Order: sequence, then C-alpha cells, then structure tokens
Amino acid sequence: MSLMKPQVTAFFDESTKTFSYVVTDPDSKISAIIDSVLDYDAASATTSTVHADQIVEYVNQHRLSIAWILETHVHADHLTASQYLKEQLGGRVAMSEKISTVQDTFSHIYHLNAEAFKAKHTFDYLFKDGEQFQIGNLQAYNIPTPGHTPACLSYVIGDAVFVGDTLFMPDYGTARCDFPKGSASQLFDSVQRLYQLPESTRMFLCHDYLPESRKDYVYETDVRTQKVHNVHIHEGTSKFDFVEMRQARDATLAMPKLILPAIQINMNAGKFPEPEANGQRYLKLPLNYFKV
Repeated sequence: MSLMKPQVTAFFDESTKTFSYVVTDPDSKISAIIDSVLDYDAASATTSTVHADQIVEYVNQHRLSIAWILETHVHADHLTASQYLKEQLGGRVAMSEKISTVQDTFSHIYHLNAEAFKAKHTFDYLFKDGEQFQIGNLQAYNIPTPGHTPACLSYVIGDAVFVGDTLFMPDYGTARCDFPKGSASQLFDSVQRLYQLPESTRMFLCHDYLPESRKDYVYETDVRTQKVHNVHIHEGTSKFDFVEMRQARDATLAMPKLILPAIQINMNAGKFPEPEANGQRYLKLPLNYFKV
C-alpha cells in the first residue's frame, strides 16, 4: 500500500537560513506547522512577526485548520513563533518529552528553578519516542534522532520526513554536536535510523547554508540521495570516522549568534519570561559562561 502524500509548503527566513513548513492533508485541509520562526533583532532585543504572518496569511487564504505546531528540537539559531501562531491559528504546540533534559541543563546555565520551570507544562503535548499521531487522515509518527540535541525528533508524515537539523543537504552534511548534551555518536545512530526509511521518502530540512558550489537554496531531498551522496555520512561511513570528523569540525565552529536568547525562549515553548514589577520582560545572559 502506498503512503499518503501530504502537501508541503515551505517558508524561508534568509537571516537564519531556516525553512518552516505547513504540512497539509489534502482531503481534510487539516495541517501542521513545523519549525516556525519569530523575527528577532539582537541589537534592540525586539521581536516581530513578519515571517510568521506569511504562514498565517497562507493558512487563512487556503482555509486550513491547524492541528499541531511541531518543533523538531530546541533551536539555537532562531526563536520559535509557536505561541504567536497558536494565538492566531490554534493547534497544539508539541515536541519530544526529552525536552526535560534540555530544560534541566539550561535552567542551570540561566540560573532558573528547573523544577518550577518544568511544572509550568509549557508545551501542550510531549511525544514519547516513536509515538504515532494524526494530521487529518495523514498517518504520522516520530523517530527520535538525538545527537545535535538530546531532544531532537524527526517527524514522518505520509511519504515525507522532517529531520530538523539532523541532516542538511547532501553537499553540506550533518548537524553540529557540541552543544550541551550533544553527541556525535548518537547523531551517527540517529542518521542510520533515518536511512532505514524507504529510499523514496521525501526528506525536508530545517536549514540550508548554501555551499559555494551551489547558487540556490534547497530544502528537499530524499533518503536515497542522502545515503549515497551525503558528504559526512553516506553508505560505508564508519561510526569511528564520522565521530572523529564531527568532533574535529565542531571544535572550529563559533557559537550561534542567537543561542542565548533563543534557547531561553524555545525551551519554554516560545513563551516570553513573565513581566517584572515594572511591566517589562527581561532575558538573562550568563556572562562568561561559554568561553570561546
């Protein structure tokens, strides 16, 4: 029996090189939004909704019904627009139940009360590993793909898989693994799980960083192409060689520019900190914690 083919519409934020998706059951018009972006100006600490409003306009124009607002992981390079999209369109904000590991780790870094933080139940739904769910008539489930972060999930929806940062286009490779609780060894195993999917499975990526050999941004490939051509992890790549390459490469990378505001917001399901006595909301920055 052939898998159902969801309609996939991509939205690109060039400033963070991020692709967001609206994934739709063509029959029922029920949809999910994956990896949304909230515009953020770091110099002024100001947010706006230019890119999220493109999704709102598209959903309203096509009379779609949003069931889910999904995160593949806690992003370090952009803020999520999940709460704004939920206010505008409805839907449940969801990600992996392993978010608790990220919340524990970064609550310590930001000097937040981890237990009080988790008790707020900021996400509407947390998926267990491998859990099945529905988007209209579309059958969906998740594959745990830790390595980039401990809470990474890939979502298999019909004949498509949305892999977050686990894999990039074959000519660019794989995600970094040097964030707290990241693991190149786990990432290797996660990619092998993705490579077990049918080779024709459409694969949608969260980022494209446009290597010099290519002129146009691309967000879609397939499992077979990755298995044969991925420059970091293709058929025949050993785990030892991959881990050695990934660790050496990660040691040369700078921290993402938005990691400190992004994780603080994203591990809270996109909710801003509560206002203080003067009515103003504040982000915290751990000075000299991450030595570069």
